[in-house]
Amino acid sequence: MIRRIWFIVFTAFLAFAFTAFPARGKQPVRIGINYPLTGPYSVEGLDQIRAARMAVDEINHTGGIMGHRVRLLTRNSASDVLQTRINVNELINSNCTMIFGGSSSAVAIASAEICQKRNVIFFGTLTYSTATTLEGAQKTSFRECNNSWMSAQVMADWLNTHYAGKRYHYITADYTWGWTTEDSIRQVTDTMNQVHHQGALIPLGAVDFSVPLQQAKKNNPDVLVLSLFGKDLAYALQQAAAMDFKDTLIVVPNLTLGMAERAGAAAMENVVGTVPWTWNIPYLYDYARGKEFVEEFVKRYHRHPSSSGASAYTIVYEYKSAVERAGSFETAKVVQALEGHEYTLLKDAQWWRPMDHQSVQTVYMVRGKDLELMHIGTQRMDYFTILSSKPGELTVRSPKKWKRLRRDAGLPETLPAPPQWKGKATP
Repeated sequence: MIRRIWFIVFTAFLAFAFTAFPARGKQPVRIGINYPLTGPYSVEGLDQIRAARMAVDEINHTGGIMGHRVRLLTRNSASDVLQTRINVNELINSNCTMIFGGSSSAVAIASAEICQKRNVIFFGTLTYSTATTLEGAQKTSFRECNNSWMSAQVMADWLNTHYAGKRYHYITADYTWGWTTEDSIRQVTDTMNQVHHQGALIPLGAVDFSVPLQQAKKNNPDVLVLSLFGKDLAYALQQAAAMDFKDTLIVVPNLTLGMAERAGAAAMENVVGTVPWTWNIPYLYDYARGKEFVEEFVKRYHRHPSSSGASAYTIVYEYKSAVERAGSFETAKVVQALEGHEYTLLKDAQWWRPMDHQSVQTVYMVRGKDLELMHIGTQRMDYFTILSSKPGELTVRSPKKWKRLRRDAGLPETLPAPPQWKGKATP
């Protein structure tokens, strides 16, 4: 009897060992993250690498991807397009089957272009420019976060209820994300007249916003839209707070926890914007897997995760899921497994729209809490009150409009396959 029990226990252990740990002899699968370790978006980059490493550790602990241990290769983009081109080519030359990361839409678009030419999957983490899945859309690339048009649609009702007919002023990062974000807000608020609703373009990496802020204050706007990101936004918010824009609503179309933390509680008070995810959403809406992610992240890193980290974490798991559904690491088959796939991980359901590879998802409108309420809890990272939300189906551009905009840009209405797919059955 004792021998029989030991035999059952030993057999069960062997079964667990062979399923939980990658088989010996199988080559590791390499994935590459190109993230901003330095530069104006470094705070967002840090959460990407933290969450990516956490996801890889968890996946390796439970058997890897189809029995292959995952190895994460890293490069510092510094939010620079030229450096990104070097990095992405190096990662592909190192046999990475998937590239992800970034906090600049210019970086994401450049990465997507290279990955398309070289037949490698790319996922963008923080890339809010509408161009990423419009003019810059590629067959091998996917955007996990929302886009600026979706953010504008989430805020449109609230802004038009409270500030219809009011004067707007725009301060905008001078590159693809900034341009398309400003344009999206102008369209939904009927503030396209740039004589009445003035603005200024600011180079990426600026630290002194005194001149454009003084010009904004001179114009006495009801709404100041800061289409800025990362450290740039934090500096602008701090300087705006010092100049006392107390009678002006400050709108930041795309917010992150890291930017709020860097700007500080006083500068964030009553600022409105949008997020695709923030750490308290799983607790407000009882998303079990989201709560597990937050608690493990806090345990490891002694801070709450941002949407940047949540996106990187989700991407690693979505790649694993797609490879396993495809039964292959081959790019064409993984793309086919992703297109149209619905997934639920850290919040409610999302899906990869086949037409443009946009993750269609709920986006939340938030406001910076009153100063005395902002630092609640041991981690002192509770900055946002959720004002409203909209499901992705109500905010994403319609297929008809997307196709028209592609035609207007001289691009085909369907995403062309990479050259390597010619002669093969393409999805």
